[in-house]
Amino acid sequence: MAARKRSEMMEETRAKLISAARKAFAEKGYAASSMDDLTAEAGLTRGALYHNFGDKKGLLQAVIDQIDGEMLQRMRVAGREYGSSLWDSFVGEGVAYIEMALEPEIQRIVLLDGPAVLGDPSRWPNQNACLQTTTATIRALIDEGTVKSVDAEAAGRLINGAALNAALWIAAADDPQDVFAKVVNAFRHLAEGLLVKTDR
Repeated sequence: MAARKRSEMMEETRAKLISAARKAFAEKGYAASSMDDLTAEAGLTRGALYHNFGDKKGLLQAVIDQIDGEMLQRMRVAGREYGSSLWDSFVGEGVAYIEMALEPEIQRIVLLDGPAVLGDPSRWPNQNACLQTTTATIRALIDEGTVKSVDAEAAGRLINGAALNAALWIAAADDPQDVFAKVVNAFRHLAEGLLVKTDR
């Protein structure tokens, strides 16, 4: 019982710190958010931050992990709404990911501050999970005869890389909406290159 209570308190502490950090990082950016302000906002000590996340960088990773989980859920919903076939869902998820790069919170935390602080996004742990999902979907599309017989992992890496780079370009652009229209059109054409050609 005591162990469960302690575990619940730790989760509550982590949740408070992540919530405070997410708000601060979105409003001020990572560099301008002080650890003292973050902990004060959460009603906790700096020691709680160190204990739970190691440092401010660890806290940023936790915030990005939370946002990434939400993005994944939204992509799945968008994929289902996009069309009934596996291919439609696959393309819909990619377009939904790129479109989320238009949102200020995602732009600032995940696509601008994240790479600047944590390094190459393609090497983040969540990208590996995303790559595995993409590769598995491409494998299923090959098996059903929709996609050409290519190396599924290679195709997955290229598709994921295209979506990620499109999102990074949108986030850094002077006119994100204009870039979005261009990249979605190009992304569709790139993806369609995988399709088995059928005579109509």
